[in-house]
Amino acid sequence: MLLAVFFFSLALKLISRSRAFKGGNGIKLGCHKSVTVQRKVAFTEQDYSVLPAHSPKHLLTLTQEIPNGGAGSSEGSVASRCCTFQVAGQQLFPSARGVTGAAGGAVPRAGRCRGRGGAAGGAVPRAGRCRGRGGAAGGAVPQPGLGGGSAHRGQLPPRPFRPQPTRARYVIARRRRRARHVRRVVAVTAMAVPEVLRQLSHRAWEPALARVHRAAVLMDAPSAEALHWAGGAGQLLAAGAMAVGALSAEAAVPAGAARVVLVLSGALRGGAVAAVRGVLERGAVRHCVLVCGDEAEGGGATELEETLRRWMGEGGCAEVVLRDPPLLAPVSAELCLLPALAALLPPLPGPGGPGSAEVGLGALPAELRAAVRALVGDLDSLFTALGLREESFAVGAFSRVVAAELASYTPARNRRRTATNKASVIFVDRMLDLAGAVGHHGDNLAEKILSVLPKLPGHKTDVMVNMVELTALKTTDETGSIIAPGCLAQPNDPAAKALWESFMNLKQKEAVMEARRHLVEAASRENLPIKMSMGRVTPEQLSSYIQLFRNNLKALENHCGLLQLVLATVHTLKHPQTSKWDNFLAFERLLLQTIGESEMPSVLNQLLPMIKSYNERTKDDYACEDFLVLLIYIYSVVGEIKCAKKLDTAEEEVKKALVKAICDEPELSPLLQKITGCDSSLNLTSQKATDAVDGIFRSLRDIARVRMHMKQFNSIHNPGSNTHQASYKPLLKQVVEEICNPDRPDPVDIEHISSGLTDLLKTGFSMFMKVNRPHPGDHPLLIIFMVGGVSVSEVKMVKDLVATRKPGTQVIVLSSVLLTPHSAVELLFAPDRLQPDAHI
Repeated sequence: MLLAVFFFSLALKLISRSRAFKGGNGIKLGCHKSVTVQRKVAFTEQDYSVLPAHSPKHLLTLTQEIPNGGAGSSEGSVASRCCTFQVAGQQLFPSARGVTGAAGGAVPRAGRCRGRGGAAGGAVPRAGRCRGRGGAAGGAVPQPGLGGGSAHRGQLPPRPFRPQPTRARYVIARRRRRARHVRRVVAVTAMAVPEVLRQLSHRAWEPALARVHRAAVLMDAPSAEALHWAGGAGQLLAAGAMAVGALSAEAAVPAGAARVVLVLSGALRGGAVAAVRGVLERGAVRHCVLVCGDEAEGGGATELEETLRRWMGEGGCAEVVLRDPPLLAPVSAELCLLPALAALLPPLPGPGGPGSAEVGLGALPAELRAAVRALVGDLDSLFTALGLREESFAVGAFSRVVAAELASYTPARNRRRTATNKASVIFVDRMLDLAGAVGHHGDNLAEKILSVLPKLPGHKTDVMVNMVELTALKTTDETGSIIAPGCLAQPNDPAAKALWESFMNLKQKEAVMEARRHLVEAASRENLPIKMSMGRVTPEQLSSYIQLFRNNLKALENHCGLLQLVLATVHTLKHPQTSKWDNFLAFERLLLQTIGESEMPSVLNQLLPMIKSYNERTKDDYACEDFLVLLIYIYSVVGEIKCAKKLDTAEEEVKKALVKAICDEPELSPLLQKITGCDSSLNLTSQKATDAVDGIFRSLRDIARVRMHMKQFNSIHNPGSNTHQASYKPLLKQVVEEICNPDRPDPVDIEHISSGLTDLLKTGFSMFMKVNRPHPGDHPLLIIFMVGGVSVSEVKMVKDLVATRKPGTQVIVLSSVLLTPHSAVELLFAPDRLQPDAHI
């Protein structure tokens, strides 16, 4: 009993000390730089009685500045604070360090403020020395309850200072107690977070740009993809690079190059070691610069330099630059990708109990452990550049492992002690809802473009756009081979970037109309003879507008990025796979109705007649890859399945039909090559196809069990009723709705990951102490990291939900790859996806 009382009193002391060390709004004091936070609090008509009669009826702005502790202040001391109320440029009720007010006077400045936050986060000093500053009127404005003031420095009376409450203070306190109904806008940085992320994506290339003059640059595929979205290879050429190429053991270095700059997206390990060693050991390189990332447990630069010099031989010079910000691919304003981790996917639970992710990091395979540590290092570098002090939450077993590693990562713990910008970071397992990755729910033009057009070589996100319509070439190649492709990433063209944002955020019809508008405006600026037509926008109409630019080189150069996006739209609308999109959507809706009314064997039996061999299929029938998409959708939506003989029999019939269809393919698609492990149909045997299909169905059974331990988010299928049809409810939508719930209930499946003793005490003692448990909706910046990839429709859904339900909150979606239905199948079933540096 005595021990229990002792530990309880110790916990109370720690919590009170942590509260005394923080401001009223949880902003850490004693920071190294001045930080300004602005909050806007909505007032009702009855509250305006405390404001001046001539002030306009708008939001009351509170500006709080936390400067340095000043000379002589020791680390950990409480810094002085500045807190003023401003309405229409006037200052009302100053409560701490003096700032010139409306009358030009100054308020006393508290040397040491250790009071709790006053109204709307202001600091009220309890005692201490006070200095008055002379204002425009030359007099000092006394604080309420202080008595007369002076324009000269003076001392407060020795008695402790306790200001008398005024009506304004009561009003503001009441508004704070009703905070769940008050809209607060907090500016955590001087600019929007998306713009900061774009600047960071450029800053990550500064070490390479500073060293590429008269050099040959070799980089791996993820680095090339990040550079593609962050400004393009033109930056390297403009900085003086002689050549830019892909990193491989056979890569050639130009004879006149003074050095070779090697850019890696991660650490030097795996296949990157063989590629770098192959380039250096040929003897043509005497000066090498390696720009790479640093893993969580990574070695130092000195050891790497010694290794590089040994590979080059005697007389070689080596330099290693460990990049600080990670390589980011800013796809849109709300979406940033980490291309180096494109193969990261949470593991599936085993058939006989919890999966390896539920046990911990030590139970994961070695390559998956290395990927988790690389992810933690990249996130810490990113949050350090943003100055974030994050609260981590996890949805799913693997996300819990990632969040726990980030919470215990030593550099991250040091960063959180000094960072001032607060954010909530929610990690969500992709495996909990694969229907969102393979489904066709979104009416989004960008998603269709990314799904039907071929990928750029070596890229996971961007696609190739055939630009032959703008040339004098006449091709009869029915395969549609592309000589010099265009692309979607146009980071240096403002008009094209604006159009791409429209593709990401608007419905297809609106986005196509926006493409026509941009094209008409561009033609008008170039004085091209365009004939504007109203009504429905067709691909033929857009093609006729594009032809106007064909023979005008200046117009082509000025609007090249815009023309690439419009041509991508034209090719997508004409693509035969686009007509299948609506067929997929209709069939998925039918499956949702069938799942709610029938057992799983009945659903599979309905799917069986649609599996046809190559010779039996028409252009409207589903191919083998399409059936894999439908199977993932079915097993992900239906959830946990009770094993029975009927289900086993139905699955065996589907397996036989699928094996026969795969073996009858005259030429294996790239996806089937990766799944079967055969590069040609000539090498494919019936046994290899059977083994591959058996492995697919084992994974499908695991997909159906992945949500069995969830309590709140255990279903993504709404069975419907007599008045409503059955529907699919995305898990990510459920998570965001729970975060934005105004009632703020304690989330059941959104687990808070404690990062220190204070957080642990808050979580553990909250049931019998008046301590608010951390909630993912507490902070003005919401970061959602989808572990395993995200789709375009999910990004748009998150943006719309947060804007509607929690306005004023900034939201950023981070992930490793932008998924399409077929890329999700490849990521799930490709056996070699976790091999290190398979892209080299």
